[in-house]
Amino acid sequence: MRPQSTAASTDSHDRKTRNRYEVIVVGAGFAGTAVAQELGRKGVEVLLVDSNSYHQFQPLLYQLATSQIGVSAIARPIRSIFRRLGSVNIMTAAVTTIDSRNRTVTLGDGETLHADQTLVVALGGVPNYFDTPGAEEHAYPLYSLEDATRLATRLTRIFDHAANHPEETVDIVVVGGGPTGVETAGAIAEHINYVVRKYFSPDLTARSKVHLVDMVSTVLAPFSPNLQEYTKDRLSALGVQLHLGVGVAEVRTNAVKLADGSEIPAQLTVWAGGLKAGRILQDSGLPQGKGGRIDVLPDLTVPDQKNVYVLGDAANITDSERRKLPQLGSVAQQSGKWAARNIYRDINGGPREPFHYVDKGYMAMIGRGAAVAEIGRKRLQLRGAVAFLSWLLVHLALLSGAQQKVRAMFSWVNGYILHSPAQVVVGNREDGPSSPAQ
Repeated sequence: MRPQSTAASTDSHDRKTRNRYEVIVVGAGFAGTAVAQELGRKGVEVLLVDSNSYHQFQPLLYQLATSQIGVSAIARPIRSIFRRLGSVNIMTAAVTTIDSRNRTVTLGDGETLHADQTLVVALGGVPNYFDTPGAEEHAYPLYSLEDATRLATRLTRIFDHAANHPEETVDIVVVGGGPTGVETAGAIAEHINYVVRKYFSPDLTARSKVHLVDMVSTVLAPFSPNLQEYTKDRLSALGVQLHLGVGVAEVRTNAVKLADGSEIPAQLTVWAGGLKAGRILQDSGLPQGKGGRIDVLPDLTVPDQKNVYVLGDAANITDSERRKLPQLGSVAQQSGKWAARNIYRDINGGPREPFHYVDKGYMAMIGRGAAVAEIGRKRLQLRGAVAFLSWLLVHLALLSGAQQKVRAMFSWVNGYILHSPAQVVVGNREDGPSSPAQ
């Protein structure tokens, strides 16, 4: 760390006027924000670059899409997060290319930025459609704030239309039986059972169905078999129709064709089938592994590029026992903090340490009053109301900012007790299902 002196301040100013910074972090998700916060607390000069001016809490995007929570509860201005960390500079800009060998990034306007010490790539991922015909064109992903608001608009328009056409049914298909797919399917089913029934009619509720499709024969693959069975039973009780053990062959404008030749009518298809690396990483020249992500070393750096770190959903990360870690917010956040410590050691001439992941387990919400959880490395199993309360407390603690916590808590009380939507969806224009790829 450079000493906090007049000379250091002048040097910092000179570097910034030459588009040079000590550390550049690309991406303000869980990993990138954690890196910048840890280094900023130590006075290290950091430039944090993101195409958005806000940090989004991705685990609750499905609740935004189903009007269980408002935008302000899960999106926090990046400058608000770093307002007390003077050594962290914020830049809202789209990064178009990364030159890891020279530790530079190029912005959409052609400007090039150089990291004197370290480049951190924490871009996240983009939806992986696995080359499924029609999926990218017709399915709605759920990975960003824009995805969630777009999906909320589409849901509202579907029910508005169906309310005035009593001869029509509403079929919504969710592709993917992981935590995102399960939580989304459960949330949409509850939206139909409570909000649609209350604000439209019981008849429209009876005419609406949610389908969950996955090529494997169960849901929540990382969980134990008994929690998987509990989840399937709870989803079925909510009215979700399960189509397991069969893949998606094609997504059409009004139907999903399955690999066994059958079809499910669909006014809306939600894609929760996983993530891959975005275009920027694909074009970066960095060595890519599974999902197009970068296989990083135990210290989270890129092989043969000791001052380039890749974190979060952009990386394939292993723990101290060389087991591949999933694309989870906890992995991203912990990897960000660990990388910051190694960067600080680099600056001060100390040795790096291999990443040690603290496994806190998994959680998934199934519906109001019901969730499943496996806590810690020993996988303490919780389900039902206890898991539901644990889920609420954990996610409340993880939200960034006191205002966000208060808004989320109010929304949950309002939604789970009064069955009232937390936000009003405005506008009649739909931008279409796909988000721009990074």
